[in-house]
Amino acid sequence: MNIELRPPSRSDRNLIRRMMELYLYDFSEFDDADLDEHGFFAYGDLDYFWFEPTHAAYVVTVDGKLAGFVLVDNDVKLADSERAVTEFFVMRKYRRRGVGRQIAHELFNKLPARWEMAVIEENKPAQQFWRKTLGTYRQGIFQETALNDDEWQGPVFSLDNRE
Repeated sequence: MNIELRPPSRSDRNLIRRMMELYLYDFSEFDDADLDEHGFFAYGDLDYFWFEPTHAAYVVTVDGKLAGFVLVDNDVKLADSERAVTEFFVMRKYRRRGVGRQIAHELFNKLPARWEMAVIEENKPAQQFWRKTLGTYRQGIFQETALNDDEWQGPVFSLDNRE
């Protein structure tokens, strides 16, 4: 299986927009979101991920086929963090096959920083994914902080891979 994490071109924005709808459909199980009057979940403005220097988008492919995306920014919950994995999506077909773990590790290796991944309390599968994925990255050294305030409810996983 050839797994790639690549920066998208500007023309790939629509690919991520379409995959975002699949991601939000999956996520509606946890956040109880509904479609808008046009039949979309409507994520918001994805253009930031192409034009803001603190934001980045990546496309995931498996054997040349679209398989997901990753969105990164600096909207962090913890004071010591620098970068956040804002959205992380792997299509169901490719889950539980090591795709997510490999792209997370590749992302961290490409961008050394003080990272965090905030997961809503209801999303138990994502919590398990990050515990397992971070547990197999760089000797498994990471922290898990439980937040429950007006800003965030759920665990925030963090790691520092700058060295």
